[in-house]
Amino acid sequence: MSKVRIGIEDGVAVITMADPATMNAAGVDMAQELNAAFGRAAREARAAILTGEGRGFCSGANLSGGGPLQRAETQSELDAGAALESIYNPLVTSLRDLPIPFVTAVNGAAAGVGCSFALMGDLIVAGESGYFLQAFRRIGLVPDGGSTYLLPRAIGRARAMEMMLLGEKVPAKTALEWGMINRCVPDADLMTTAKELAVQLANGPKSVAMIRRIAWASLDNDWKEQLHLERITQRDAGRTADFAEGVMAFAQKRPAKFKGA
Repeated sequence: MSKVRIGIEDGVAVITMADPATMNAAGVDMAQELNAAFGRAAREARAAILTGEGRGFCSGANLSGGGPLQRAETQSELDAGAALESIYNPLVTSLRDLPIPFVTAVNGAAAGVGCSFALMGDLIVAGESGYFLQAFRRIGLVPDGGSTYLLPRAIGRARAMEMMLLGEKVPAKTALEWGMINRCVPDADLMTTAKELAVQLANGPKSVAMIRRIAWASLDNDWKEQLHLERITQRDAGRTADFAEGVMAFAQKRPAKFKGA
């Protein structure tokens, strides 16, 4: 039975983690389905939304079945990182490198690797009942899914340390105050808001995808590298049909009609 749904409308792919009985726990099977869904979105849409069905966005890895823990004869032989290397790390890397922008719409819990999935969004919207949780310390593991990379860069070392070391819930309103997310809205408005943002991205020029790419690169590049990346990306953007349309529309004092080309 599929644990991920995808629908495409108005150039936007809505990808839904659909295992509400586990609050969308991300087992290996779901991770593989997510990878396939985002691959389809990249081919057929101009923007995407990731959300969860039911009471939670994603409750983390599925430890009871298909999760990251593999059977071993002894504790010393157990490798809790094996599935990270083979499944989860390639997934979050593919999200970082996605050729289209995407929005995460966080309903309820975004815990463990689900927190990482949420933070991978180029724009992050949470319902007021949503919360973010680095739950790993509760079971004697360490944060994964890229969260040790994403959190310090998003909210600073001190707050990231607090989240990871204490394992306390961070409500959506606090996440907004900390700069972890872009919007905190009433639960009833969550998907409407996410779709409005995604449609704006889908209707934007081809340079929108370029912007997300160089913005992600800025987290690792030094000053000189980033200036060079801006230079060559600006060259590529200037050669697009959307740039020509944008300049023409500006001169004619009318809204631009971008085609993502």
